[in-house]
Amino acid sequence: MATSSLRLLSSRCLSAASKANAFGSSSSSSTGAARKLSSLSSSYQFSTISPNAYTPTIRYQSTDTTTTPSSSDKPKAKAPPMVYIAGEEMTHYTTQLLLNQWIEPYFDTSTWETYDLSCKSRDDTDDQVLSDAVAAGKRIGAIFKEPTITPSAIQVQEMGLKKAWGSPNGAMRKGWNGITISRDTIHIEGIELGYKNQVLFERHAVGGEYGAGWNEVGAGTLLTTYIPSDGGAPFVVDKRDLTDNHNVCVVYHNPYDNVRELAHLFFKRCLEHEVTPYIVTKKTVFKWQEGFWATMKKVFDDTYKDDFLKAGLLDRSGGELTHLISDAATMQLIRWTDGGFGMAAHNYDGDMLTDQIAQVHRSPGFITSNLVGRSDDGSTLIKEFEASHGTVTDLWLDHLAGKETSLNPLGLVEALLGAMTHASQLELDANPNDKSIISKHAHINNFADTLRTALHNTFRYGQGTRDMCGPTGFTTEDFVAKVGWRLNRYLEQQIEETAPPELKEEDLAVPKEKMTDMDQKAILKLFEKYDKSGEGKIDFKNFSKMLMKMGVAPKKTN
Repeated sequence: MATSSLRLLSSRCLSAASKANAFGSSSSSSTGAARKLSSLSSSYQFSTISPNAYTPTIRYQSTDTTTTPSSSDKPKAKAPPMVYIAGEEMTHYTTQLLLNQWIEPYFDTSTWETYDLSCKSRDDTDDQVLSDAVAAGKRIGAIFKEPTITPSAIQVQEMGLKKAWGSPNGAMRKGWNGITISRDTIHIEGIELGYKNQVLFERHAVGGEYGAGWNEVGAGTLLTTYIPSDGGAPFVVDKRDLTDNHNVCVVYHNPYDNVRELAHLFFKRCLEHEVTPYIVTKKTVFKWQEGFWATMKKVFDDTYKDDFLKAGLLDRSGGELTHLISDAATMQLIRWTDGGFGMAAHNYDGDMLTDQIAQVHRSPGFITSNLVGRSDDGSTLIKEFEASHGTVTDLWLDHLAGKETSLNPLGLVEALLGAMTHASQLELDANPNDKSIISKHAHINNFADTLRTALHNTFRYGQGTRDMCGPTGFTTEDFVAKVGWRLNRYLEQQIEETAPPELKEEDLAVPKEKMTDMDQKAILKLFEKYDKSGEGKIDFKNFSKMLMKMGVAPKKTN
């Protein structure tokens, strides 16, 4: 009976998945009194059970309703240093569940530095907490960020804030010398989402409208004047007469110094993932965007073109790096549902186009969002990982009202694992010969792969959240518990009861007394004759030639 119900759920799950287009949902049915968190900070503990605490619902579609076993008696690996930026609302609540059941049973996270970027924390510290978080990220180089709220004027009043604190993203991109924001589609093998194969996107992390200066003015003349920092003569970049009585004047610029580095990051990733690269601008109208395309193309032609041609990755683009006008790119994103391509664009175009990719690929919950910057001395890549969606306020309100919720944590998990593996890589780069660090690095990568397998298999078994499975899908809490159970089972299967023996090759050297009669120089000369690679090795072909030359090659017998 359990098998048949599981098959039925899997069938319904895939059917609902073809129709759903959101990554979270809620039910109007009440699960009891309203559940409230005592705190939105990352120090929230789930060990306290109250009469109103959530109790996982028994689900007969599930193969097991057991939550992750306690592993307090098991040794934990010490997680490498990392910055953890806590947010709020539903994504904060869900991430705490993930940490509690998927990460903390296996890792000691005491090396992580946590910064609370909730609106209340930013308000209480006059945004000093943001400055501290940026400084920590610059120092450590690996950052995980939960979604945060940028309060509107209404929210300022509702929360009793001193002011409308701006988005923290600008400070982070500036503080970490942002180069690009990588946004890639997430795929679950065996489950069709939007794009069949992966789509990569690089969004220039700086410049454009986001840092614009502006003002409302009346009729008059607007001058934009450039004053060189080297003491050169100032000149007017733009002069225009304003004849309307009501105007909005906007001034912004695009820094291009790091476009070469963006190009290298983009083309390397396209090669790694075997996708065809495209560059997107509106340079036919916005002539100032020509420099972006020219720089990207020069880097490609000088360094990467031959590799792409050999890999056959330019077959679909006529053997050349192709430029797409942004208008055309919006159409191709809808048409190219086979995927297998990558795009790079300016900041604003990248923001808009990746939102479109998210919708084609089901929802923002199915794409990543990783800021890549560089340390001030240029030696280290700084990477910040976050889900590409927001705090999911509607589900949070349902949660507080005591209603069931079903949040798909896929984007959150990918961000958390991305930060952990990057932190591990930075630790390995700093200690390349430390055997314990090498072992820990392999352990963390294996854990990340195993968690992804457990997560994806839970979807494949028809035990996903309701955005994938419709009304029969799991609640937020049940889904986290199910993945936790499966993760623990998979990891247990990898443990050996005893360490494998260390194998040593027997010493087959000729005894020294017999070597005295040998002509060592002649032997070396003969060896070098057949050591074609010069690596101190003789392959089978050359070994055979040597034996035949010496007249000692074994002959066939009747």
